[in-house]
Amino acid sequence: MTNNNGNLLKLAELFKILGDPTRLKIVQLLLENEMCVNHIAETMGMGQSAISHQLRVLRQARLVTYRKEGKTAYYSLNDDHVEGLVRMGMDHVAH
Repeated sequence: MTNNNGNLLKLAELFKILGDPTRLKIVQLLLENEMCVNHIAETMGMGQSAISHQLRVLRQARLVTYRKEGKTAYYSLNDDHVEGLVRMGMDHVAH
C-alpha cells in the first residue's frame, strides 16, 4: 500500500507539472520536432529566460531531454510515454 501511495504522489506531481499552460504548450511543440530554446521562445512569444526556466522544470521531471550541438541545446520529449500521455489527454478533452 505504501508503494501505491508513493506512486500516486509521483503521478499527482506529474499532473501538477503538466497542469501549467506554458509547460504544456512547450510539450505540445516538442511533439512535432526537437527545438532549441530560442525557437521555442520565438514561437511562443516569450523571453528565453522564461522558457529556460520551464524547460528546467520539465527536465527535472524527466519529461524532456536535450542534446548539445556546439553552444545550442536542442530539446525533445524524453520518451514515447510522454507523447502517449499528452496525446491521450488531448484526445480525452476533444471527446
